[in-house]
Amino acid sequence: MKESEILPAIDASPYNHPMTQAAPALSDSLLAAARAIGAVETGQSLTEALLEVRPDLRPSAQSLSFYAMRHWGQAMALRRLLLDRVPPNPTVFALLGLSLLLLEVALSDPAERDATAPTYTAHTLVDQAVQATQGQRDTLNFKGLVNAILRRFQRERAALLSQLEQDLEAQYNHPKWWIEALQAAYPQDWKRLLETANVHPPLTLRVNLRATTREAVEQAFAAAGIAATPFGVAGLVLDVPRAIASLPGYAQGWWSVQDAGAQLAAPLLELKDGMRVLDACAAPGGKTAHMLELAALKLTALDIDNARMGRVEQNLERLGLLNDDVELIAESAMRAHTWWDGKPFDAILADVPCTASGIVRRHPDIRWLRRFTDLKPTAKLQREILDSLWSLVAPGGKLLLVTCSIFPQECELQAQAFSKRHTQAVRLPAPGQLLPCLANAEQPAGQDGFFYALFSRQG
Repeated sequence: MKESEILPAIDASPYNHPMTQAAPALSDSLLAAARAIGAVETGQSLTEALLEVRPDLRPSAQSLSFYAMRHWGQAMALRRLLLDRVPPNPTVFALLGLSLLLLEVALSDPAERDATAPTYTAHTLVDQAVQATQGQRDTLNFKGLVNAILRRFQRERAALLSQLEQDLEAQYNHPKWWIEALQAAYPQDWKRLLETANVHPPLTLRVNLRATTREAVEQAFAAAGIAATPFGVAGLVLDVPRAIASLPGYAQGWWSVQDAGAQLAAPLLELKDGMRVLDACAAPGGKTAHMLELAALKLTALDIDNARMGRVEQNLERLGLLNDDVELIAESAMRAHTWWDGKPFDAILADVPCTASGIVRRHPDIRWLRRFTDLKPTAKLQREILDSLWSLVAPGGKLLLVTCSIFPQECELQAQAFSKRHTQAVRLPAPGQLLPCLANAEQPAGQDGFFYALFSRQG
């Protein structure tokens, strides 16, 4: 999976809060969110599941489901304690988990609540969760079960929560294998990494300096009452996340949504006008656009997924960056004979597929979709892509390995193995492993988890 940028392709952005629209009935929102969560529990991504939600329900369903995914370890643990057997309906099973999380918020001390938690009274929540089962024919027979489970939780809350104190998944809201992997890789930082992953991410932008200046964007935002903090050369982080398409300059292509960590990629290649450049795993196009904003390049953007390449084209069009020197190809990086003209590239950006473990703040369902067994085949695919691309690098040219992961198998260990296989590859200075962090004095945007390794080809 390679989703290192969040770009506004649908109106179900993580930054669209349900209060930006007239609020639908809570029961309808609960049912819609439960269907999306149930889809995640059967292996579908939350982004895809939310696309199937009715448009008027999508913002509220997304808000509820994103919150749930960040606390789903606790939800699963409570379901295990309260249910003798799993209901045959995945939507009802998900509705119980979601409702238990929200009921726990309702019954908790307001001073100790997560500031991002949806808040309802316990009475309203139980009533609307029960009502949600009456919304569709396939859930009608589960009214009594939902009512009984939520009432029992109200009565036995303290005792039930005490049983979760030694449950790592319930405590840190990540799968046990994920927790153990971080404990092994980062014995000093694993708790911080897990806690940071459950915090809502900042909305971070990269100003398109070919279209405008950062100062002009700041002035437009200020005129609209939007506060933003600058960082780096072209970055802005909004003090309060907002619906993307409503921000000044969106239609004009003044900026893109891109995490602070991802904004480091393009400058590392030291691009100059006229260079031949390959973005080998381009979709959705954030880094492609950044490279074109930095220099007038002869750029080939490649991605194996035709639909995702459509996203790249849309984003480049919005930013005014498409021209005759930009070629978009839907093909595999490992099938160069089908698309390569035989001329080596001066620079290749390889944002290779990974578990996306560094961006779980933005995609909280990732942790529940991944398995420990994913690491080995993903690392193998990365290795094959890198080896294929290396033969396309011109003498003196550069290859930049990028992942939005924090697992060493996909990051530093991958880079070390590449160096051993290719003795003509000289490793150059690069940031290496960036761990997810909260905003602070050194990093006001609070970047996601990324890894960078830069290589130059000798001779």
